[in-house]
Amino acid sequence: MFAGKGWDEHKMKNIFYNTGYFLKEVKTMIQLNLLSNIFSLFSTGLIFFILAMVISGWWVSSQVVEVIQGEAEMSVYFDESIDDTEVLQLVKKLESIEGVREARVVDEDEAYGRMVEILGKEARVLEFFDDNPFSSFIEVKIHLEKIEPILEKLEMMTGIEHVRDNGEVLERLRSIAEILRFIGYLVVAAVGISTLVITSHIIRQGIYNNRDQINTLRLLGAPESFIAFPFILEGLLLTLGGGMLASAMTAVTLKQVYTQMVGPLPFIPLPPREALISNMTLLITMMSGILGIVGSMLGLSSAKSN
Repeated sequence: MFAGKGWDEHKMKNIFYNTGYFLKEVKTMIQLNLLSNIFSLFSTGLIFFILAMVISGWWVSSQVVEVIQGEAEMSVYFDESIDDTEVLQLVKKLESIEGVREARVVDEDEAYGRMVEILGKEARVLEFFDDNPFSSFIEVKIHLEKIEPILEKLEMMTGIEHVRDNGEVLERLRSIAEILRFIGYLVVAAVGISTLVITSHIIRQGIYNNRDQINTLRLLGAPESFIAFPFILEGLLLTLGGGMLASAMTAVTLKQVYTQMVGPLPFIPLPPREALISNMTLLITMMSGILGIVGSMLGLSSAKSN
């Protein structure tokens, strides 16, 4: 239906000078199918919102795993019958193991203080204990990839009662991050296809509804780019509107999620909330704009072939 002509400088100037006309045409086309366009706007917004939530979850989980990997450590509990000199010797032995970055003794008072900091307001339950329920241990910071050989060497050392490490937790977090990444790729593909289908359908429908006006403009000698531009602008505005709606929903949702998580789980290393919201807003805006233009082009191409 539309001839494939290039967009030279003259045509771009023509489009710029007729911006008011194009916006008026877009308004008219949207009003002709107002209910359908409203549903399309909200559908696109919901699709982009789902995308933003999946990508946010993937990004947060990946960053949590990365932070934990950078601060990987294990707690080595020693036999309480050994004296301070033997404990210091044990610390030096631990520091000599390949893969150990640092080893230091955490006494009962420091262990108690750490738990108070973690529990926050709930720390008052510790007041029910007559004595300090925590024992001293050696905090060993390690390179995570060396955890298996380190554990093997610890099993052969005397004076160690047991070792607590976060390897299993970290592996589960890493698995969750990989699953979210895979789901993210699927959702990105689904969002792209769905948005392109919705936008191209809207454009084809708009061309069909305005076919008489299009034929009149052709008889008057209007170039194909002049006729096509309002439809491209309509698709772009609808997807950008859906993207803005999704961005607003994402910002509100992430604020609520952070409020619910930061209080009860203060030890989880979440990325900065504002940075996450800004990145999601930028991503959704860019994707909605690109998909809007591509979808409009597909709609025009489909209408031309028919």
